[in-house]
Amino acid sequence: MGTIGVGIIGAGRGGWAATGHVPALSALPDYELRAISTTRRESAEAAAREFGVPAGFDNHRDLIAHPDVDLVVVAVKVAHHHALISEALEAGKAVYSEWPLDTGLEQAAVLAERARAAQVRTVIGLQARYAPAVRHARDLVADGYVGKVLGTTLVGSGIAWGGETDRARAYIFDEGSGATTVAVPTMHALEALNFVLGDFAEVSAGLVRGRTEVLIADEGITVPVSAPDQVSVTGTLHSGAAASVFYRGAYSRGDNLRWEINGTEGDLVLSAPGINGNLQVADLRLEGGRGADSGVAPIEIPDRYFTAVPRALAGPAHNVAQVYAAFATDLRDGTRTVPGFDHALDRHRLLSAIEEASRTRSARKPA
Repeated sequence: MGTIGVGIIGAGRGGWAATGHVPALSALPDYELRAISTTRRESAEAAAREFGVPAGFDNHRDLIAHPDVDLVVVAVKVAHHHALISEALEAGKAVYSEWPLDTGLEQAAVLAERARAAQVRTVIGLQARYAPAVRHARDLVADGYVGKVLGTTLVGSGIAWGGETDRARAYIFDEGSGATTVAVPTMHALEALNFVLGDFAEVSAGLVRGRTEVLIADEGITVPVSAPDQVSVTGTLHSGAAASVFYRGAYSRGDNLRWEINGTEGDLVLSAPGINGNLQVADLRLEGGRGADSGVAPIEIPDRYFTAVPRALAGPAHNVAQVYAAFATDLRDGTRTVPGFDHALDRHRLLSAIEEASRTRSARKPA
């Protein structure tokens, strides 16, 4: 397998692609960023110069058609995913889509089916499972560190969904945007929880719209909020363990991310300092205690969890790089360990079950 040529749709300066994807790709020898596209010629050329990319386009079709692009990365608003991903699949290109895959379950099902029909490799950007602390916690649980898992509680903060925003991010307060508090930070956290402890057998939920309006600071106006910003998910895992997850919009003056796993023999705690409550990009600390321990103490993450991506690559790009590294291994070895669009569809089913459970005030079984 030669170097994998990557093209990023939505690689404007200062966006998530620039923060997460570009540094991740730069750190990995298996990849080369060969093209980017934005909606304006000026921004495309500026980003291409900044990132040292040979081709910058103001039309995504030119990027998809570029002969040196093997993998198309879609890192734009969720509302645009369906059309862009469909065109990349039709061109026979592998696709890495940011989560959520689409704005709803039915639309996600269509994309998953199109990917299967095209017989191309896909990746969904649910990188929380690749955080070294999460992977180590999973192995510790599997090795019996906590004994039988009795229950788990996770409390976090979706920092962007507070009482103030700017015009560029105002769309995330719209229930139909696909980028709400429940769809983004909560589902990223649930990805980690389910990776470590297994999937839900059934869920109950309460999705509450605590803030009814948000200030658009750069325009000095307030606009209505239609999306819930207080998310409560409870349920039972297939193992029989109880699970409770709460995500708030904005941040707390207390803890913004704390995840406990409690068992018959011990306890594990994952947390993050400061106001970063987004588990998939947080600098996670892992602590544990068992047996006669009276509390928890730091657990060092072994070097084996950093063989593909060095510890030196810190911040939001680290877990993204872990995804890319695992995908390169899959392509080289013919394996399928990295979650693709079929996994994304399963996550959309869980998201739909959470939303339905909240609407009906009754428990739901994720299909």
